[in-house]
Amino acid sequence: MIEGHGDDLYRKYARTITANFSSNIYNGARHEGLTEHLCKALRRQAGQEGGQDLLSAYPEPEPYTLEQRLAGIHRLQGRECVCVTNGATEAIYLIAQALSGRRTSVLQPTFSEYADACRIHGHRLSSLYQLPAEREGFRFAPEVQCVWLCNPNNPTGTVVPRRQLENLIRENPDICFVIDQSYEAFTQCPVLDAAEAAAWPNVFLLHSMTKRYAIPGLRLGYVTGNGQLLQQLRRLRMPWSVNALAIEAGLYLTEHADALQADLPRCLAEARRLRQQLQSLGVMDVWESDTHFMLIRLRYGQASELKAYLANRHGLLIRDASNFEGLDKRYFRIASQTPAENDLLIKAIGQWLAEEA
Repeated sequence: MIEGHGDDLYRKYARTITANFSSNIYNGARHEGLTEHLCKALRRQAGQEGGQDLLSAYPEPEPYTLEQRLAGIHRLQGRECVCVTNGATEAIYLIAQALSGRRTSVLQPTFSEYADACRIHGHRLSSLYQLPAEREGFRFAPEVQCVWLCNPNNPTGTVVPRRQLENLIRENPDICFVIDQSYEAFTQCPVLDAAEAAAWPNVFLLHSMTKRYAIPGLRLGYVTGNGQLLQQLRRLRMPWSVNALAIEAGLYLTEHADALQADLPRCLAEARRLRQQLQSLGVMDVWESDTHFMLIRLRYGQASELKAYLANRHGLLIRDASNFEGLDKRYFRIASQTPAENDLLIKAIGQWLAEEA
């Protein structure tokens, strides 16, 4: 679904988009240090400051150096427990290929690429709208061989409690769990720890440096898990799938992680303020969220109409969420931005409501 995602800034709108709420990328990240570092690396000459410049030499066939760095950060036994990919999306397609033909359930509504990747690789797909409860022994239907879920979930922003996930994994040892934690840096709810997940033989845990550090143009993600399990992905990953610039960026970002993290308490507090302000308009239902983005349902009108109005009249972009499985034409998703930008959105939606009345 290439054209079915948010952040469709490539489309032509009547006005220039000045505030983008359609992408879940946090826009408060500061990239000056990374940009300066990459510029220096691009100017680096062979034999100086650590080797070849980034454009005239091939990158590592596999991103060994970054995998080793991430293994240390996550307290994993070695780089065999980390598989770095060209964004988390490459990881999704590699996993779907490695598990081809499985009877697979996807917890909906969620990111469309899970189902798309599984269809391409011959999975027999079904949808889940709730996970097995304790009274059911946390057991899935006997035919299920693989479960995909996003945590925190896109588009709802909700988090499955860590203890519940542990029980599900423990009670279903024959099921492979693919858990996408791309937004783990943007919630205060406990999520699975990479070292703990690697101790299980049936868990792929996805991480996104794209999301954590707001670098979607570089495409950088990784999977953690049991070394034998990840070997299935290494056999399928193309040589040089992660380019030299992305590897260099990943090494810089992990070295400066503390200084580059979002101010999470402030970010979440602003998201709560935005949610309350939108709910107070009285014409939409705003889902409770455990992160910085939220799902909203209009009580009347269509999300596509609101999106067009905001983009063309105000230069503000939201995500029409009607193409998520299980959602209808009233749903849209937004990610909280700066207080000033959020105020612009609240005011613009208020004007749309006044004109629609």
